[in-house]
This record gives sequence, structure tokens and C-alpha cells, in this order.
Amino acid sequence: MQQLSIRRIFTMKWTYPILLLAIGFFHNNVWAQKGLFQSEKLEARKGFLLGANGNFDMPAGDLKYRFGNSYRIGPSMHYKTKKNWIFGVKLDFTNGDQIKEDSLFSGIKDNAGTMINQNGQRIGINIYRRGFMSGIEAGYIINTSKKVSDNGIMLLTGLGFIQHKILIQDKGESILSLTGDYRKGYDRLTNGLYLEQYIGYLYLSNNGLINFHIGLDVAMGFTQGRRDFLYDVRRTDKENRTDILFGVRGGWYLPMFKRKSEEFFFE
Repeated sequence: MQQLSIRRIFTMKWTYPILLLAIGFFHNNVWAQKGLFQSEKLEARKGFLLGANGNFDMPAGDLKYRFGNSYRIGPSMHYKTKKNWIFGVKLDFTNGDQIKEDSLFSGIKDNAGTMINQNGQRIGINIYRRGFMSGIEAGYIINTSKKVSDNGIMLLTGLGFIQHKILIQDKGESILSLTGDYRKGYDRLTNGLYLEQYIGYLYLSNNGLINFHIGLDVAMGFTQGRRDFLYDVRRTDKENRTDILFGVRGGWYLPMFKRKSEEFFFE
């Protein structure tokens, strides 16, 4: 079989379209591999972060003489700028079951340390810590990620209103001394302003599926007792207090970022 010379091959009419297709395929393949292995850093995004947060807190200051460890849960909403500044509001609900007020109900307990209802029956009373913290926050995200400009160390400072008290549960309201306004003489209602500091790590994924933060939190409340008279200790409760909470804070975010439309060109 007669072999075709190279010169004759390149002079054939169908050779040029094949060469153009081969060059185009090689060009696109090289750029696809380059994009696969050399991705650019994602720019910082702006928009809202809807959050669900949780805290585990340990008490200090005056608060440690009244309550033990507790936890907080609640929503938040922040706005993040393209410069990684962050501003927002949050609401935390405080819960706990460690009460350290030894004198509580001392005037209405019998010698055995239990309470007797109006029917002469001995019953138990459940007591819990309840409260809330509501305020504003502002801070900055120090970018530490080589791939995403949104991710890094998040620093937040908060200011707001804090309140806590003892929740007394007498489901049948069978103890007359704990009904109506009489209950206020035992609940230790306290409130005031607070300052809060948070340092943690923020992670926001590219695809929006995994978005969280976790870190350390310290809150200091400048509070005051709000009851005119405490029945168990026979005095008013108008003292100024310094209530401190410190512990671990974490949460999950639902980001609502505005994205630019992306266009793809094939050369």
C-alpha cells in the first residue's frame, strides 16, 4: 500500500478542520486543568446571617452565690459587610436547675424541711433559674483562611439588658404562701445592663451548607434586685450586683448573601 507523504497530507482539504478541532480541544483541556488545581481565593461576601446559638455558662461574681451552671439558647440576626465588619442583635433565654439560696422557703417549711399544703399534705416544690439576655453586637472577622475571605477569628462586643429570677413551680397552687403576689417575695428578680465579649472561629462554606461559629464568651451584668421585700430573710432586695457568666458559645448560621450572576465562556 502506497504511503502518503507529510506534505500531501497537509495539502488535503479535510486536514485543516481536524487540526483546528485538535488545537481547540488541547487548549480547553489545559485551561480546565489549570482551573481545577489553581482555584482563586473567594472574595468576602456581604449579607445577613440568621443564627441559632447556644451557651454553656459558669457563674462568677455575685451570681455564683445564687446559681450554679446554666445554659442559654436563642436566635440572632447579623449583617456582614464585604470588609468583614459584622453588626446585629440577639436574644438568649437562660435556663438552669442549680439554686444556691439555702434560706429560700425557710419560713414555710416544717422541721423535716418539707412544705405542707392547705390540705395538710407534704409536697415538694420545683425551683429553676430562668431569665433572658437581649442586646446588640458589633465586631470584626480576622480572615485566616487561604480559600475563603469570610472565614477566620470573629471578635464581638455586646451591650444589652439582662434579667434572671427563680422560677417556683407549685402546679396545683396548693401552698397559699406561694400564690399570687406572695411568690414575688421569693423569686429574687434581678435585672440591669450587661457587657459581653466573644472570641471564636467563624466558618462559612462556599456552597452554604455548613456555616457555624464556636468560641469563648464572657458576659458581665451590672444588675440590681427588684423586690421590695424578701419573706425568707426579712429584708428588701435593692442591692447593686455584679453578675458574671463565662463559658463556651457556639451556633449555626443561615447565610443570605447576594451573589452576582456568573457567566461561562468557552474559547
